[in-house]
Formats: sequence, C-alpha cells, structure tokens
Amino acid sequence: MIASSSNDLSHLPKLTEGDDDFRAQFLSWDLGDLTITDIRNYLKSKDIILVPIASLEQHGAHLPLYTDTVTAVHISERIAHLIGVLYSPPIWMGYSPQHMHEPGEGRGTITVRSTTLLAVMHDVARSLIHHGFNRIIFINGHGSNIKVVDPVLRKLRYETGALISFVKPYMERYTGILKGLMENPPEETPGWHASELETSQDLAWNEDLVRMDRAEFTKAHIPDFLPKSFAKKDGMPDVEFEGYTYFNFPMDHHEFIESGVIGNPLRATKEKGEEAFRRLSEHVARGILELMKITVSVHIRELVYRVM
Repeated sequence: MIASSSNDLSHLPKLTEGDDDFRAQFLSWDLGDLTITDIRNYLKSKDIILVPIASLEQHGAHLPLYTDTVTAVHISERIAHLIGVLYSPPIWMGYSPQHMHEPGEGRGTITVRSTTLLAVMHDVARSLIHHGFNRIIFINGHGSNIKVVDPVLRKLRYETGALISFVKPYMERYTGILKGLMENPPEETPGWHASELETSQDLAWNEDLVRMDRAEFTKAHIPDFLPKSFAKKDGMPDVEFEGYTYFNFPMDHHEFIESGVIGNPLRATKEKGEEAFRRLSEHVARGILELMKITVSVHIRELVYRVM
C-alpha cells in the first residue's frame, strides 16, 4: 500500500453545496475502507468512481518508485474530498518497459505488458460497473500508460455503455493549468521525469521520502545508436532532425539519460507541489461535476466471464 500522505485534507473547500448529510455517512472516500452497506448507500445517490492508475518505476536517486502513483492517488484523494466521490485503491503497475535498464542493475521498476495492463483496467472497471457504478474515471499519473490505453477505454464504452474517462494530470510538453508555477525554463524540462514538478509533488506528499541530497540536474541526449545529426531534448520517443520531429524510435530511458532524471529538480519546493496538486485536483473536480450532470445508460452490467 502506498505510503500515507502527511497532508490533512479536512481543510479543503467543498465544491458542492448541500451534501453535508451525504458526506456524514462515510468515514472515508476510499472504496477499500468501506463496507457493503456504505457502498450501497453511496450508489443510491451517486454512480461515479475514480480509479487511480500509474506505475512503479525508477525516478533517479532522490525520488521513490511510487512517484507516479503518488500523483494519481493524491489527486484522487483531493477530488474525493472536494466533491464527495469514491476512489478505488490504485492500479500501481504500469507500462514502463523503457525504465527496466540492464539485468542486475537493481533499478526496481516493475513493468507489465500492455495486454496485462489493459486486462487489469478492463476487469477493474467491469467489476465496478457490475456493482452499479456507471461512470468510471481513470486518474493517470504515468505518461507511458497513454500509449496503450485507447483500446480498453473504447472496449469498456462499447461493451457496457458506461461513461469512461482517462484523465492525465501531469506536465511534460504540455504546461496547461500549471503555467507559471515552475521556475525551470523549457530547456530544463520542468515537468519531466523526476524533475522540478515531480520532486515538488513528492515533497508535498511526504518529504521524508525525498532525498534532496542525492538530486542532480541532468539533460537528455541523443542515444548512441542514432547519428549525431539527430537531437533529443526530453523523454518523448520522437527526436529532432533538421529542426523537425517526424522521426520516432523505441528507446530505453538509460539510453538518453543515465541518471533517471530529465531536467533540474533542484528548484523543487513543497509549496510548489501543494499548489500543483491544488490546481490539478480542483480543475478535474470541476470537470467531473459537469460529467455527473449527463445521463448515462448502461446496457450491459453483469460481469459474466469471471474466470478464464
């Protein structure tokens, strides 16, 4: 189980009005903390649930392997407290083949095949739909999961009619709602792997797990197997040639950044991490409130194939 946040979320403002009686019924918004009576009572009023999904992978010498899962879980926690919705325990494994490194290197990453990840996502969502949830919102904390998830999201929608969404609250090439928060310039890739953003978020989550004495600023470079006429600036699989990014290659992380850190984590602060979590969670919470207004009709609910 992921290490507990040091944050007390009771101070968060509620984004919904008039649901104090509803909130008072529940000791927790974590599905795993509840009883069948709690879940039945919840489903009398709401049919939405968040599913945090991320990875367990190396984040350099200063951040825990749980880093991406921290993002997914904590944003889910905050959304739950803001608008009074349930979230499930996290799907902590992800699609991370690029982080494995050479055998015997002790990096610690646990990756699963894309087919495994899609099967887990499918079965988790189908189980929840079986019980009466109509709106499944995956809260993703790991960029590489995005490469493989479209087939299962479509399958769930086509198969059941449920509302299926996949939310990606992080910043890599897309600054989005976090614009102006990070101090690193673009060439220091503020939102990239174990850099300013992720380090700040981990500090806000649990600073005891962050080893800033080990943090270092490192930049991505073109892998040795490509000619030097190509260039690489970040962790995307595409590379530049003649100033354009039309070429894409499967690359392992250690081939373009030995330390595991893409960018400069040394400007990270707990305060930046807290503000990033606030902006992201409030934005997603407002979007979910809008999604709760629409009509959803599930045409297949029963999970028939329970063993294989």
